[in-house]
Amino acid sequence: MNKSELIDAIAKEAEMSKAAAARALDAVITSITKALKKGSEVALVGFGTFHVKKREARKGRNPRTGAEIKIPAAKVPGFRSGKTLKDSVQ
Repeated sequence: MNKSELIDAIAKEAEMSKAAAARALDAVITSITKALKKGSEVALVGFGTFHVKKREARKGRNPRTGAEIKIPAAKVPGFRSGKTLKDSVQ
């Protein structure tokens, strides 16, 4: 499912226009992004939790040349699914 298909599904499920559904989805994505930038978690009970993970610096290899490179530490977004979501997929 891509973003436009998700907007269509939201509009149908919530009985709203596609434009309103698109604005709502964009607002949710923006709010989650802002919270993660601040270092906060976003917990949606039953669905899951968005969080920021710290990835340590490590050594890697350039696949083209085979030369060893240093990969710097980074913060990356993560998601832990909730019990309700896990159970619905099984």
